[in-house]
Amino acid sequence: MSAVDPSKLKTSKKKKKRLAFFFSFRGHPICLISPNLNHCPNFAPPPIARSRCLLQHQSPAYCPSQTSGRQPAVHSGVAFLFLSPAANCPFFFRRSRTAPFSLSPAANCLLSSAFCELSLPVFCEVLKGMEAESSDNVFVPQVSVRRIPIIGQEFDSHDDAYNFYNQYAREAGFSARIANSKKKKETNETYWKLFVCSKEGKTDDTYHNKKKDGMPRVGERNRGNIRVGCNARLAVVKQQTGHLWVVNKFVEEHNHALTTPSKVHLLRSHRNVSATKKVLAHQFSEANIPTCQQLRLMEIDAGGPESVGYMERDLRNHERNIREELKGHDAETLIEYFSFEKEKSPNLYFDYDTDSDNKLVRVFWADSESRRSYACFGDAVVFYTTYNTNKYAMIFAPFVGVNHHRQTVLFGCGFLSDKSTESFVWLLSKFMEAMPRQAPQIIITDQDAAIAKAISMVLPSTFHRYCIWHILNKFSEKINVMAHNEEYHMLVNIIKQSESADEFEGRWCAIMESTNWAHNEWLCNMYDLRSRWVPAYVKHIFSAGMSSSQRSESGHSFFKRYVNRKNFLMDFVTRFNMALRHQRHEELVANHIDISEQPRLTSKFQMEHQMVHVYTKKIFLLFQKEIDQSHYYVCSKKSASHDAKVYMVERVEHGKTFDRHRLLTYYTSIDLISCSCQTFEFEGYPCRHMITYLKKKQVLLLPDKYILRRWTKNAKVVEQAYPSASISDGGSSSTSLMSRHGMLAHKCSLMVDDAALTDARTSFMMEEFESLHIRMKEIDDGGNLGFNRIGNKNREERNTINDPSFVQAKGCGKRLKSSKEKSLSKNIRQCSACGQNGHDKRTCTKFVDRSTMETYQPDMNDQVFTQDEGRSEATLMSYASSQCDMGNWFL
Repeated sequence: MSAVDPSKLKTSKKKKKRLAFFFSFRGHPICLISPNLNHCPNFAPPPIARSRCLLQHQSPAYCPSQTSGRQPAVHSGVAFLFLSPAANCPFFFRRSRTAPFSLSPAANCLLSSAFCELSLPVFCEVLKGMEAESSDNVFVPQVSVRRIPIIGQEFDSHDDAYNFYNQYAREAGFSARIANSKKKKETNETYWKLFVCSKEGKTDDTYHNKKKDGMPRVGERNRGNIRVGCNARLAVVKQQTGHLWVVNKFVEEHNHALTTPSKVHLLRSHRNVSATKKVLAHQFSEANIPTCQQLRLMEIDAGGPESVGYMERDLRNHERNIREELKGHDAETLIEYFSFEKEKSPNLYFDYDTDSDNKLVRVFWADSESRRSYACFGDAVVFYTTYNTNKYAMIFAPFVGVNHHRQTVLFGCGFLSDKSTESFVWLLSKFMEAMPRQAPQIIITDQDAAIAKAISMVLPSTFHRYCIWHILNKFSEKINVMAHNEEYHMLVNIIKQSESADEFEGRWCAIMESTNWAHNEWLCNMYDLRSRWVPAYVKHIFSAGMSSSQRSESGHSFFKRYVNRKNFLMDFVTRFNMALRHQRHEELVANHIDISEQPRLTSKFQMEHQMVHVYTKKIFLLFQKEIDQSHYYVCSKKSASHDAKVYMVERVEHGKTFDRHRLLTYYTSIDLISCSCQTFEFEGYPCRHMITYLKKKQVLLLPDKYILRRWTKNAKVVEQAYPSASISDGGSSSTSLMSRHGMLAHKCSLMVDDAALTDARTSFMMEEFESLHIRMKEIDDGGNLGFNRIGNKNREERNTINDPSFVQAKGCGKRLKSSKEKSLSKNIRQCSACGQNGHDKRTCTKFVDRSTMETYQPDMNDQVFTQDEGRSEATLMSYASSQCDMGNWFL
């Protein structure tokens, strides 16, 4: 082939429309240009060229014959093939000098550094031969030219080069990874990077060969081979005189099939949990939303699983990484979190204690809202302990009470590593140190000796009451309820309905003698402690209507929807704060109802009209019920002395007087009335008997001394020494991220809907999006996404407090069942032959003994059917019935 000087070609003065065809062969991009292929009716580009027919150009710079004596514009690494208008004229080809030389004759023609002259038929044959030569096990990606890397292409960093190659891999249908790098020995600076296809290399079968005959490892995944020795790669090297990275090697061909566009989102390098998605997943976890449901929410937001950008496995791996990051640093992270919160909210109280090994053993905290609630409603407190809230099995110990809407309110909470007296003394001391007012009037707890001792030491003036619900629940374990069911219910009625100590003691002794329970040691101990739990002994002390820790148990069940036994301490606190926000929002809703709504009145009694504006809705409805019931009571004077008058209040319906009556005493010296039912002392609002007396005395408005401020709408309108503050204000950046994400998603969806109507709008929008994305990456506002509050500090510098040890405390584990529950839930064996309980078919006396049954022995002449011969089970059964009695036929 003789070289031809392109300057001697005849030029056309008339501008013509030119076509440029871009295609690739063996990783080398090629540009095929013709002024007008309509002059080449017999020319049909081979498939490899026709598939790359992508671009139509008008620029004369692509035609070397446009200007005489002018060299063609050749891009680095791109070969240009020029076709003349005449079908039988030669074409010209030039290749970059950096391309490697091949010994193949066809490739040698194309790799010539000079212009080569070939006729069109010869050129087509060359391409067809080259295509057939390299068609075996060679897969060339079909992507747009602007995505194909070029030798000599420059990047600002090797990360930019990898991102470019990974985007090219996404369009091509394979996954990219970083294979190798080189560093300078003097400066330890990376100067060379190699990016390859994920199927590069070979799988190391050393382990599988050694363990071929052994037992597989527990939990080992049965994964197939991924590496197939693919040679596709991109290498970049850093310039010696600058900071740019230059492509010095690019291999495009793969030896494996490429992934289709519908499956490319499943490839590893194209799956990534972005920082925004991590924050959203963290917030979903705070709401105790399972990982699988988190992914469903992401799919709905993205428009499908293929648009999310990651799989459930990736999200679980991210959660695993967070757990691994917290492992060994959980305690220090918790303390640092509370220290950070205290800087923002000085009214937050937090303290902790460690053991001799510097392990965290005790924690207590109370935010400003909890301390403010105690200032208003801290007259009655419930303290209880619960388990299975964290991975260390530390005992969670909250202090709760009741607000003016009779809703559970939190005063403070802590973690304990044991249930010793020392731990409870420490916790109660910190609780009283954090609270703004004096000790509560009453504290309700479980029947625990360590708690009782600690309360007597820290709160000597506080009445300690045992939870009646726990004690009554133990009755079924200590006595035979199944045998004494009627007596058991009588005993419970005596405990709950007795209104005086004398009445309780008399009825208790009577039932003990009638049932022979007087020798039961546990019942005798409970009788000795009757002043701590029997209502007749404790109703004179205000308890806000709480008689047990069941309110705490209900609060515990509420919080259990947010926390579980797998949580780190830091996870528990964040999720607990989320639950606390929901709980406090219920109080906000109740306050709104009190302002915007007014309960319906049932009478024209002036006292009812008065209190509807004073009490909260919940308390007013209870008070209204007492007013309605007071219409059925009459009050009569029974006795009088110099300082008190006693009245008897009885219920009368249809002229009939009920046997049960109440005694109401009016103390003249202090102008105060008291009822024997002690509802006012225990609940905090007047009972029906007191209202009956006030109506008799024509007192139309309820006196202020019978109105407790804690039940009024203005219960929390006090001097705010501990002003209300939202929990975890430091998470504002992460909290508002969801709102910002939703706002931006809405704006983008509107723009996408308009842009998708035409190709021109779509292209414009894609270019603008890429430009905006680059500009956003250049913005450094120093913002914190909020899901990692402690990431800026050195782990070794922070690791001064060790994580707590796993606690084996009494009460943890499975719930203990009573003997009654065990007997009811016991699985009784039932015979399948006769249907009776207590035995099975093998020991049933009504069933025919197997030893007397005839055993069928088939004769040699009998026909044998098998399913291999196409016989069905029905055929076998019919044959069996013809050979023997069906009563003796057993399968």
